[in-house]
Amino acid sequence: MLTDISSESVAAVLPLYVTGALGLSMVAYGFLEGLHQGISAVVRIAAGYTADRSNHPKPVALAGYGLSVVARIGLLFVQGFTGITAIVGVDRIGKGIRTAPRDAMIQESSQPEHLARSFGLHRMLDTIGATIGPLLAFVVLLFVPGGYRVVFVVSLAAAVLGVAVLGLIVPNRRLHRSTAFDSRPDGTGTANFRPVVVHERPRLRMLVRGKLRYVLVAAGVLGLVTVGDGFVYLALMEHGQLQTQLFPLLFVGSNAVFLALAVPLGRMADRTSRAGVFVLGHLALAASYLVAGLGGSVPMILLCLFLLGVFYAATDGVLAALAGQLSPAGATSTGIAAAQTVVAVTRLVASTGFGILWIILGAIPTMVGAAVVLAVLVPLAWYLLSDRTQAAQKGGSA
Repeated sequence: MLTDISSESVAAVLPLYVTGALGLSMVAYGFLEGLHQGISAVVRIAAGYTADRSNHPKPVALAGYGLSVVARIGLLFVQGFTGITAIVGVDRIGKGIRTAPRDAMIQESSQPEHLARSFGLHRMLDTIGATIGPLLAFVVLLFVPGGYRVVFVVSLAAAVLGVAVLGLIVPNRRLHRSTAFDSRPDGTGTANFRPVVVHERPRLRMLVRGKLRYVLVAAGVLGLVTVGDGFVYLALMEHGQLQTQLFPLLFVGSNAVFLALAVPLGRMADRTSRAGVFVLGHLALAASYLVAGLGGSVPMILLCLFLLGVFYAATDGVLAALAGQLSPAGATSTGIAAAQTVVAVTRLVASTGFGILWIILGAIPTMVGAAVVLAVLVPLAWYLLSDRTQAAQKGGSA
């Protein structure tokens, strides 16, 4: 929650800061948005694999959160495209390092039949931070017009608090345990078959041999038409009915819906189909693209924010639960990281391409076209996941 207060307060002003205060183009912003989405892919699998190999995910996660603190400090000093790109890259690498170990710790703490609900609870707290962050940014800019650096200072303070909580309070859970028997004779010469606890080592090749590969393919297909919220909100701004100073509140609106629906949709995914909820959530994203492209009135803005919130509530935690349940034994963190990496890489491609199409075609045709393509891809993703994941979910609930 604290880390999201930090990151989302920055994310809420970054589109305006980049395109307004720094005067960069939409293509530059598209690259930064793609970097924001995708650079973490460079380290996600390595971080997840390290957490599985060491069987101690907390130090790995703590390193990732610490890098984000470093990035917040950097924002106070850098200017220009090169500096902002470097800082965004460091921040996203930190996110890539911490995400899979943290999610694996959540899975280890959860009952199998309540897995998506547990991730939904985490995402709810995450979204509380993601709602407070833009609100703080809005208040700062309201009283200090153009006070982007003040926002960055507030963001740094929240990031430091988040690292302190993780380091001092959160337990360092082991990820994988199994029981073996030590049959060596004891001091009397008698074999006593003592039980000992061991943990399995992850094998990367197992990720593409089991059912997890279908999750990876489906998430990648849908990720190719998934871009960051900033594009959707800038498209709403194109209609000219929204004042610039209200821009951070758009993040608040979608996050509020996410906050309200994360646990209910997680519970629904546990009871019905995690794959189904994940795939159908992308229809809400397609609808939000369509609404953003066609209308800028207050009702249309509210509808767009609602649809975005539904999308995140139906997909964010559910994907982690889905990947976790289908990961091979001993590779929970690695499997979750693999799914997140696929999403990050495809969103990097999508955001960069989206910025180019925005310049060539304009905001409205780009948004409407993306909505149509995404709606067409949903049945394909459903075909990849539906039958192949149901048995695994029923087995985990038994």
